[in-house]
Amino acid sequence: MWSGFRSLPPLLVLFIHSNIDAADLTSVVRSLRLPKGFKVSIFADNVPGARSLSLSPTGTLFVGTRAEGKVYALPDKNKDHVADEVIVLATGLNMPNGVALKDGDLYVAEVNKILKFPGVESNLKATKKPLVINDSFPKDKHHGWKFIRIGPDGLLYVPVGAPCNVCESKNEIYSSIVRMKTDGTKQEIFAKGVRNTVGFDWHPETQELWFTDNGRDMLGDNTPPDELNRAERLGQHFGFPYCHGRSIVDPEFGSKQKCQEFIEPAYELGAHVAALGMRFYTGKMFPAQYRNKVFIAEHGSWNRSSPVGYKISLVDPKMKGSAAYTTFVEGWLPPNATGTEKVEGRPVDLEIDAEGAMLVSDDKRGVIYRITYAE
Repeated sequence: MWSGFRSLPPLLVLFIHSNIDAADLTSVVRSLRLPKGFKVSIFADNVPGARSLSLSPTGTLFVGTRAEGKVYALPDKNKDHVADEVIVLATGLNMPNGVALKDGDLYVAEVNKILKFPGVESNLKATKKPLVINDSFPKDKHHGWKFIRIGPDGLLYVPVGAPCNVCESKNEIYSSIVRMKTDGTKQEIFAKGVRNTVGFDWHPETQELWFTDNGRDMLGDNTPPDELNRAERLGQHFGFPYCHGRSIVDPEFGSKQKCQEFIEPAYELGAHVAALGMRFYTGKMFPAQYRNKVFIAEHGSWNRSSPVGYKISLVDPKMKGSAAYTTFVEGWLPPNATGTEKVEGRPVDLEIDAEGAMLVSDDKRGVIYRITYAE
């Protein structure tokens, strides 16, 4: 049951060097619809192009971008749930979408390189020259931006998207998820047949890798679905470019292999919703019914006759069928919108803070939202 529009929490009036009209942003937040008991505030604004998120144990949020070429650091030293300032940690990078932390070091994914900023929090404002730990990735910019995470095995997982809408490639690294040691060595392909994943996480109980995957374009408004996949082990193939969703045969490549030969999606999501960042909820703030469920940031369609997505969805991995896939937050897409120019925001990635609140990046607005719950 939706709680409808709510009064904004006091923290929302605190903006950081904002170049966004405060009244306009306030209106956007007021328009968001969440289940009863949930509220939205602004953790940071003036973060142009905010995309992938990685939160340090001390509370500094690191934020990657795409076209902006920047990586930001957003410290919150006084723990008031509003970033103290927006620090440009690095600039002039090649689509540094992905960020990941391990043992105090920040890893950043460019199109064809993985960079490392050792001891990144020791002095956030000092100009740092990162180490290049791996520069062997393809240079294609089509699906070249990367989401990265450190797995429970201590390895760095890096996707390599298809360099096209739909195609075969002789280089097996395309349409894959690879993993490597954090010094860039021992690289191997973990999953195949993955068109373009920009978000993944590990099940908190089984440690299996779950990931979103964006379906191909140009098969109509309602085909094929985006996917939420589960990789149970090394070396599984998820169907691209031969099969989409559970059983949609590609008109160009589908005759070469049968859909039954591949791992089918754990869940079919909406067509063209652009499912990006995802997280299993493991915090303690939200009600128990949300624990270990999957939250997905749907960035929204770009080539559909009427836009879809632009919301945060929820998947219950213990349920089957369409009932398992529901909406958690909506309102960035105004009612009856007929074009993307009317869209008020585009969620990209999710992170859970130490208190169990959810942080959400929005690359259209250049803001980080904070979603909380109280009875």
